Amino acid sequence: MGAPSSEMQAKLLRVLQEKEIRPVGSNQKLKVDVRVIAASNRDLESEYRNGTFRKDLYFRLNVVTLHVPALRERRSDIPMLVHWFLDRYAPDHAIQVTNSAMKSLLQYDWPGNVRELENCIERAVALGDHQTIDVNDLPPAIASASPVAELFAESSSGLTSTDLEDIERATIQRVFEQVKGDKVLAGKMLGISRATLYRKLKRYNIGARAASASSQALQ
Repeated sequence: MGAPSSEMQAKLLRVLQEKEIRPVGSNQKLKVDVRVIAASNRDLESEYRNGTFRKDLYFRLNVVTLHVPALRERRSDIPMLVHWFLDRYAPDHAIQVTNSAMKSLLQYDWPGNVRELENCIERAVALGDHQTIDVNDLPPAIASASPVAELFAESSSGLTSTDLEDIERATIQRVFEQVKGDKVLAGKMLGISRATLYRKLKRYNIGARAASASSQALQ
């Protein structure tokens, strides 16, 4: 449900209400028994309140609503989706994704969501050597993405001390909060091994601090 015209909205509403359609070029109406699954990247509730979407059609469609978070809000799904698209576009090749390429994919904000990720992998398969996908195989906007560097800059600009440990602690804390405590994803975004991440989390007491805050919130 992108931006259907008023005429199309009226026709769709009629189908939902009367459960019948009239094929193009025919004078006969046919009964239909279907379930309708509608998807939209727009806020239809706001649109019907603004008068750009029919209120009666909105409530006809709004029986069961599922909110699918943007890809940037569920980055832990990215590796799984990458391999799924690789199986789809290169089923006869065991293509590997380098750590640096996966890091760039995890760091990018994906304004085009899953469709943009799919296009990215399809492009990498078409232009690559069918063996490995590296950063150079990714679109420039994705290859150059580096939110971790931005986090580092933001963290350092807000600190009164220039001590590297303070900057490192603040950066890891920000990334850890961004991925909601997902240690595997945090390590990939920071570009460090899981063992190194665990050591730094313990050193800076980051995981324990987050768990304590969560426990207090539950109380």
